[in-house]
Amino acid sequence: MQLARAIPFLWRSTRGYRLRPWASPYLRWRIETYWGLHAEKIDRSAFLRFIGEHSGELMRFTRWAGRMRR
Repeated sequence: MQLARAIPFLWRSTRGYRLRPWASPYLRWRIETYWGLHAEKIDRSAFLRFIGEHSGELMRFTRWAGRMRR
């Protein structure tokens, strides 16, 4: 159920980068401002590590983003 809430946000935020979301300028910017890693240094492994370490927080964020969109 929670993943279903995250999908609309993820779909919008990875437009043009759906097969490689770590290259999305928007997601790189969000990770840079949240995590402090420079956006140009975010590659596939850093992106996946971020997702693994912060999955709970990311789910809360996507729920919040969904509420704000409505």
